[in-house]
Amino acid sequence: MPDLRAATVAQAPGPGRRPRRLTPRSIALLVVGIAIAVVYLLPFYVAIVNAFKTDQDASLHPLALPTTWTAAAFGSLFQNSDFGIWTMNSVIVAVFVTLGRIFFDSLAGYALARLRFRGRQTVFAALVAVMAVPGVVLLIPKFLVINQLGMYDSYSGMIVPLLVDAAGVFIMKNFFESIPVSVEEQAKIDGAGTFRTFWSIVLPMARPAVVTITILSFQASWNELPHFIVSSSSPGLTTLTKGVASLASGALSAGNQYPVKLAAAFVMTIPVAVAFFVFQKRIMNSSDGAVKE
Repeated sequence: MPDLRAATVAQAPGPGRRPRRLTPRSIALLVVGIAIAVVYLLPFYVAIVNAFKTDQDASLHPLALPTTWTAAAFGSLFQNSDFGIWTMNSVIVAVFVTLGRIFFDSLAGYALARLRFRGRQTVFAALVAVMAVPGVVLLIPKFLVINQLGMYDSYSGMIVPLLVDAAGVFIMKNFFESIPVSVEEQAKIDGAGTFRTFWSIVLPMARPAVVTITILSFQASWNELPHFIVSSSSPGLTTLTKGVASLASGALSAGNQYPVKLAAAFVMTIPVAVAFFVFQKRIMNSSDGAVKE
């Protein structure tokens, strides 16, 4: 017959924990955190609520909720602009740039982390130096190179210069260095070459870094503007960032058009926000794919 006393003791709840007392320091940190959150979220609130207002209501009461909710701004956006073409161009560029960065950044990061070749440290130092250069400084050289190669005003001119990212290479290199070398040594003993080891063994273990590169690359290419300004001029190659910028500068004329402009900004934000919230738990979780020796 089972010991009823032992069962009772095992099921008895432990002593209740006292709630943590709020100290002045924790209260101050909480207040600062709430203030930062309000400052950060206020522009999103303004964009969302004004996208569902009339032009007059948005101009008179930009911070208040709409007196009458209306989706007329979204209808005007799709009817009076080339928003569909802008979206298609942004999707094409973002998909190809993201795939390219995943592949090339991973290859470069693996080479810098594992391959021993002359000048490896110099290459890495140059990579770090490139990360410190403001992107605006490279706009004119980019235009000259793209124009000289005959890629100006084409998808290739918009995509190819963005296929490799110094920050992505840096992230992949650091993650590959955290993977035990013994895993690759076992693969080489089994007869796998360098690329096969990278592609079939090491890259699947670097899933958190790959997810991070995917989100950052998609976000960067989706929100890119200066590069598209110097690489294309045809209306048929306008991306969302260029199109929304033209709306903000008064391309529709006839009034302030705040609801239409903010509706465009709101719709443009949705894909990046969805991608981030879907994959946020997988971003740079170093415990994933870890190997215990």
